[in-house]
Amino acid sequence: MTQNPLLGWIAPGYTVGIGWTGDRDRELIEINFERNPEYRKYFAANDPRKVMDDLSLLLGREVQPHRTLLLLDEIQAAGEVLAKLRWFAEELPELPVIAAGSLLEFTLTHHEFSMPVGRVTFRHMEPIGFPEYLLANGQEKLLKIIGAWRSGETLSRAVHEHAWRWFERFSMVGGMPEVAAADAGGAAPSKCRDMQRDLMAAFRADFPKYAGRLQADVLDTVLRAVAGSIGRKFVYAQADACLKQHHAKRALELLTAARICSLVRYSAGNALPLGAETKDTFRKGVLLDVGLLHALLNTPAAAAFPAWESLPSDFRGRIAEQMAAQQLRLLNASGAEEPGLHYWQREGGRPGEIDFLAGIGDRIIPIELKSGAAGSMKSLHQFMHEKGLALAVRCDANPPSDMHVDFATTQGHPTKYRLLSLPLYLLWNLPTLLAEGLNIETRQYL
Repeated sequence: MTQNPLLGWIAPGYTVGIGWTGDRDRELIEINFERNPEYRKYFAANDPRKVMDDLSLLLGREVQPHRTLLLLDEIQAAGEVLAKLRWFAEELPELPVIAAGSLLEFTLTHHEFSMPVGRVTFRHMEPIGFPEYLLANGQEKLLKIIGAWRSGETLSRAVHEHAWRWFERFSMVGGMPEVAAADAGGAAPSKCRDMQRDLMAAFRADFPKYAGRLQADVLDTVLRAVAGSIGRKFVYAQADACLKQHHAKRALELLTAARICSLVRYSAGNALPLGAETKDTFRKGVLLDVGLLHALLNTPAAAAFPAWESLPSDFRGRIAEQMAAQQLRLLNASGAEEPGLHYWQREGGRPGEIDFLAGIGDRIIPIELKSGAAGSMKSLHQFMHEKGLALAVRCDANPPSDMHVDFATTQGHPTKYRLLSLPLYLLWNLPTLLAEGLNIETRQYL
């Protein structure tokens, strides 16, 4: 998700748009169908010019299409209006229209109207990322410094510690726009945590909208199970001893369709695309935003957020996995398709797992996470040997660095590769770092 000076913050979910090229010199007109359901009647006609005339009467002023940006918010409460977008695209192309809403996937799946195929553009909106969080807090200089780091350079300890403190706070606040804005405006940590709980309560209140699909308490049980299993393989049978497996599976499907949860799917990691070699029996789960994790697990917050070092190591690991997932999703969240996340896990025999696999350019990039400053890399060494890869990424709490690894696996196989070590606060810049200064010949490391 991006912050646009004209629109302000748009909540995560789907947006459907036509005709806008980014012109900021326009008046924003927002129609919220959930807050004002009676506005649906103004879109009953198939004539967009009549719709705009009616809106002019409603607003008490002349609406000029070529000087206006029309935002149809909470469009899921007026799904039939989506069908009207075709007429705007064909007969009023000078007027850009953006339709945004939550649970829009269900509206798009279960509708009785004709969708304007080929006349609209779909975009999936994610929670804000760390760069946007820094900008919201007036940390432009810090963002410029860390964003300029390149392989072979040294980032000062002072800058690293300053950036890490901000990332720790980001991992407590999360990227949901209203909570992030409140934090940037000086709200107390306890207020931010209350807002996260309220947001989680609002999601739960939406569960009855799945009526006829699954009971709300089953959805809630599986949601809590996902929060408790972040970083580990999600097993349906372990969600709840009293819950039937097919109910748990269906609940997870609904929660991912609603974008409250996302799946990190297994990939064999042999070639791109990573999604070509998946298995339905292997998956991990993450949440839409780390703020929901804090709300579900009731992470304390009063006058201050808890210090990173004071949190249990297992919980720090879950937060690190969640934060990495959010940043990786932002790397390929520009379209309507669900941003895909993948990981690798050894089948049978010796244990082994790579936290994330990313397809960037023509490379498969294994990403190993460490919630602290140290940790074993046995699985990474073995994976690099087996797949014949030349470049890997490790995310931990150390300053960024770049090194050559010349090591033997636990089976005694020599392996050589290049290791880019990044603090979690720099994972958002991975494509740039790989494109600039890390173009290496694979044969040097095989």
